[in-house]
Amino acid sequence: MKIALIGYGKMGRAIETIALQKGHSITAIIDVDNPEEWQSEGFRAADLAVEFSAPQSAVDNYYRCFDAGKALVSGTTGWLSRLEEVKERCLKGNHTMFYASNFSVGVNVLFAVNRYLAELMSRFPAYEARLREVHHIHKKDAPSGTALSLAEGIQAALQGKAPLIESVREGEEPGFHEIVWESAADRICLSHGAKGREGFAAGVVAAAEFTVGRKGFLGMENMLGFSIH
Repeated sequence: MKIALIGYGKMGRAIETIALQKGHSITAIIDVDNPEEWQSEGFRAADLAVEFSAPQSAVDNYYRCFDAGKALVSGTTGWLSRLEEVKERCLKGNHTMFYASNFSVGVNVLFAVNRYLAELMSRFPAYEARLREVHHIHKKDAPSGTALSLAEGIQAALQGKAPLIESVREGEEPGFHEIVWESAADRICLSHGAKGREGFAAGVVAAAEFTVGRKGFLGMENMLGFSIH
């Protein structure tokens, strides 16, 4: 598979490493310093684009990929107020986009378990839900996209009541998320801690492999085969 990388920060480099290890090739690397690469032969030759950039540039990057007829995998967060707009443009234009707020298999299992637990706990009003997420100091959005996805799962089960989210940015923490249900009597905790970027990067490459040859707006539910939200 020939991949064009859009965004070449730490995550982009981790994806490059995993992709090369799996026998894929990187035909173009597009970052803020070389926008001319959008017109390169390497970008035109790519089977698919993988996009991890910044919230303010993500949607423009998606539309450039759509216009170029490129399938797209993205994990950029912080732009989701425009999600329905992007999804509509993808589907109406018969384009292909795979989006996830988190590509870790473990985190997506957490999404599914979180939703199930929230549905159980909706019967017990004595419990209050809260979320805590910790990421490295370089992360630009807060709360994280993963925390927002977890909150949405709880909110749906509680018929609109949103949990409190605490966002912490410290050191080089790759990602920790904890859901706590607490009453006067006890506390129930559900958490996931990443050990590094490798799990996320491996999930992105697996999503890219899954996406090639498909159409539509895709997500981890499609690839993993179980309901997350």
